[in-house]
Amino acid sequence: MSLRALMRKYGVGYETVQRALISALPEPRKTMVPRETRLDVYKPVIDAILTADLTAPRKQRHTVKRIYDRLLDEHQAIDISYQMVRGYVAARREEIRLGAGKGVVDAFVPQTHKPGAEAEVDFGDVTVKLAGELVTCYLFAFRLSYSGKAVHRIFASAGQEAFCEGHVHALNVLGGVPTGKVRYDNLRAAVAQVLGTMGLEAFYCQPGIRGAHEKGGVEGQIGWFRRNHLVPVPEVDTLAELNAMIDRWDQEDDARRIRARPRTIGKYFMAEQPLLVPLPEEPFETGRLSTPRVDRYSQICVRMNRYSVPVRLIGRTVRVMLHASELVVYDGREEVARRERLIARGATRLELDHYLEALIRKPGALPGATALDQARAAGRFTPIHDAWWQAAVKAHGEREGTRALTEVLLLSRHLPHEHLITGLAAALKSGALTADAVALEARKAADAEPEEPPQLAVSCSQAGIAPLPAAVRARLPPDKRPLPSVAHYDQLLRLRRPDRPTP
Repeated sequence: MSLRALMRKYGVGYETVQRALISALPEPRKTMVPRETRLDVYKPVIDAILTADLTAPRKQRHTVKRIYDRLLDEHQAIDISYQMVRGYVAARREEIRLGAGKGVVDAFVPQTHKPGAEAEVDFGDVTVKLAGELVTCYLFAFRLSYSGKAVHRIFASAGQEAFCEGHVHALNVLGGVPTGKVRYDNLRAAVAQVLGTMGLEAFYCQPGIRGAHEKGGVEGQIGWFRRNHLVPVPEVDTLAELNAMIDRWDQEDDARRIRARPRTIGKYFMAEQPLLVPLPEEPFETGRLSTPRVDRYSQICVRMNRYSVPVRLIGRTVRVMLHASELVVYDGREEVARRERLIARGATRLELDHYLEALIRKPGALPGATALDQARAAGRFTPIHDAWWQAAVKAHGEREGTRALTEVLLLSRHLPHEHLITGLAAALKSGALTADAVALEARKAADAEPEEPPQLAVSCSQAGIAPLPAAVRARLPPDKRPLPSVAHYDQLLRLRRPDRPTP
């Protein structure tokens, strides 16, 4: 082939074809000479400054800004920029430290863990669709280093109470306490004191990403668990429901192998579990105690959220035991409220039952009450309540009808919710729009104690109201108290007036 044909075939120039005919191997590439920059004349000065910093006190070493200022003041380096100095120092500082034997090379050293001796703990954020709303929760993980056995728990926060509750749950599941160190991120002094109470010896890793490899087992475990069990995003009504699923997943994960290990996690854990230290005999309190004051709205503020308490406590100081998923309110030794903990900050959770004593005196406040809206959303204030309320208002007027409904709501403190709904439906059907009639019908339903609640469905259909969902009709303990007696009223009917003749 001609040279021109070769050029057309391979799409190259004349000189390339000539070189290829001379030698089948290409010529070695020429080493490019670094291009000179305006910073070259100042590089020895910068190197001298960085070398002097090796022996200077740690808090009195040169920053890039200080080096640049010295170049301007002492060498009149007006032809260079700060960005040029910063780029050179970023690469050169570590080279000088390594050359002097003071640098650190990033390397990973394989480790061997003894059975029952070490563990790792960490939190990771996860997204959950809770009651139809996407929220960010926190996944607690406690992982034994030898077997890889991990226990997980999801909490609404990553605070101290969640940290302690996660430990108590994990140690109860594992059946013992590691004999050696447990690796953590840097913790507050209060948490460190708690760990001593639990009998754990803490080892604090380097903060941030630099220390992530020091507890890489649990870091990778959280990512693996999140990808394999929380994808797609789980949809649950409560965190308790989600944690029940997580407990099942933890048991199923005992059958998997980690990388090329010859045995499963469960097999390794069977050999490790007898080597753990037995659990303490006394239970450990995981909650955090606070003493807020009840405001005039019958609410307390706990961790930027507001919760209602009974109105009789307005102006008083109560004790609150805050747990990871719930909070319990005490008046002295009496428990007055137990509520699920709110996740978002600035939220409010009100219980309609807490305001009933005030609503008896102020019935006009009930239609616009925030607690009523939340009770409707939670399913506690049902369409049967609304239907009975409308009928009572029509029969007795706005004020007295609303007060009668409040008296019916007070019955829920003594009667199961399911029976009270049945009583409302029966009273509405018969036109008995008083709290006494509802109580009587509810007690009849309690005495009947059907296996299934068909009577409720019939009463709802007869009243022209859709039946309640199954969640609302949850079974509650029966009321064993006797029905009220009317014998004394029968004795009054048998009395005779002395001035009237006997027929």
